[in-house]
Amino acid sequence: MPKIDELSVVLEPTAQPDFVETDYVKRMVQRAHAYIGAGFPVHFRGPSGTGKTTLALHLAHKIGRPVILIHGDAEFTTSDLIGGEHGHHFQKVVDNFIHTVHKYEENMVKRWMDNRLTIACKHGFTLVYDEFSRSRPEANNVLLSILQEKIMDMPAGRGEDPYLKVHPDFTAIFTSNPEEYAGVNRTQDALRDRMITMDVDHFDYETEVRIARAKSGLSRKDTEKVVNIVRGLRESEKSEFEPTVRASIMITRTLKQLGLKPERDKEVFGEMCQDILSSATSRVGSKTNQKRVRKIVVDLINEGLTSTVVREEKEEMCHEAV
Repeated sequence: MPKIDELSVVLEPTAQPDFVETDYVKRMVQRAHAYIGAGFPVHFRGPSGTGKTTLALHLAHKIGRPVILIHGDAEFTTSDLIGGEHGHHFQKVVDNFIHTVHKYEENMVKRWMDNRLTIACKHGFTLVYDEFSRSRPEANNVLLSILQEKIMDMPAGRGEDPYLKVHPDFTAIFTSNPEEYAGVNRTQDALRDRMITMDVDHFDYETEVRIARAKSGLSRKDTEKVVNIVRGLRESEKSEFEPTVRASIMITRTLKQLGLKPERDKEVFGEMCQDILSSATSRVGSKTNQKRVRKIVVDLINEGLTSTVVREEKEEMCHEAV
């Protein structure tokens, strides 16, 4: 059984109440679950905002074992993953058996503390290593023998066996951004070769609409108007970065919070789209990108609202004819 202090870093896998499982998502999760069942770690790789971490946690829920979550960090060393000597235990003895003689004895014992990777390997928990490539490759080298030989090399300071046999129920799920992203390190070929990488791209239309609606509570009609604008900007390939489903969530949630409607509050809606989409598509806030995004957004809003009016007029005419 895990120790009391080890339990503090363990998460219980729970179903996410607003998780959207369309056919696209279901097929991806089913394939990933099959790879895990065959004994291979899974790696979700893709742009920011494509749901990699959400997929990883959902997959962990499907596996059903307790979860250890690690977020990649450029400052990590191997000890941040496996553990180290983080404290000392002092013992002091004062002997006054003879009142004229004072005897002092002081002992210091170093205390080893297992870190998250060791806890997961020891107890067979599911490891979710989010953005693992943001940690330096040398910190992640310990994973090579864990994933291949199912053995973990332990430092001498741990005071136990030099090797830890990985629990048979141990499972690893990784996520990462593409290597061209800022702050991302190139993954070692040996580590990449030990996992099955699934490239995660932007969601299909239906999934994006359902995610934005689930996160905001906005009507489907208004959610579709927002998603059409976000996807239109993305498909134009004219922005510095492609907007993700996060932009759809930000716009729909703000509309819901303020009680606004895209058609009724067209001016405010347009300004909101420009703010959020300019922010989502530029790293340094370039004026060129802002102007480009503003023009595309205005055109998409006008085009979308015009097509809505035409469609509603046609529907009214059909209704009157009947």
